[in-house]
Amino acid sequence: MLAALPQQQAVPGQQSPGSPQAEAPERCEMCAAAVPGEHGHVADLEASSLLCACRACYLLFTSESAGRGRYRAVPDRYLQDPERPMSPAQWDRLEVPVGLAFFLRASRQASTPGQTELTGFYPSPAGVTECRLDLQLWEQLVADYPLLGVPEADLEAALISRTNSGVEYFLVPVDVCYELAGRMRLHWRGFDGGSEARESIASFLATVRDRARPFSQEVGHA
Repeated sequence: MLAALPQQQAVPGQQSPGSPQAEAPERCEMCAAAVPGEHGHVADLEASSLLCACRACYLLFTSESAGRGRYRAVPDRYLQDPERPMSPAQWDRLEVPVGLAFFLRASRQASTPGQTELTGFYPSPAGVTECRLDLQLWEQLVADYPLLGVPEADLEAALISRTNSGVEYFLVPVDVCYELAGRMRLHWRGFDGGSEARESIASFLATVRDRARPFSQEVGHA
């Protein structure tokens, strides 16, 4: 499962802003073929890690049964649901101490086979910090905002952002959460993160908004 994000680094193969240009070309971590800067990732559910993947290797693991369930291609899916706006009061009920968090369901960490365990993470000086949730409250939010219940376990996450302008929430690929963790390690300064971290988060959210499709366009959505 992929919920151990506080110990994880940035997305494999992704250079942080301002870092030196890599001398060697990036390689698929499954077959060693060269890959472009924009490439897919495969989740290793047993090692709780992401692997850079060429297109051929990525496509091998798009099926749930491929690789005996150990390896899964991370979907490139971004969704939002502007038709069901979330109020600041509903966000506050989650008691997350900052205005940004993502929530993952893990299949291999659950104590009961076939079930999943929900974990939340938010930006902090450590990169991201884990927070446990009131599951009954979360289920109430899912009933009101069905998009929150759609992310595929281990591979996608629900991202919620609270700003002075209101609350936004999205479905994002799990590798985006690794990217956010890497950004925080790079830019966070002091207790509140500092201006550089805030600018990085704003840029991150702008990219998510640009990529997100309306949930109403998703086939078979609730």
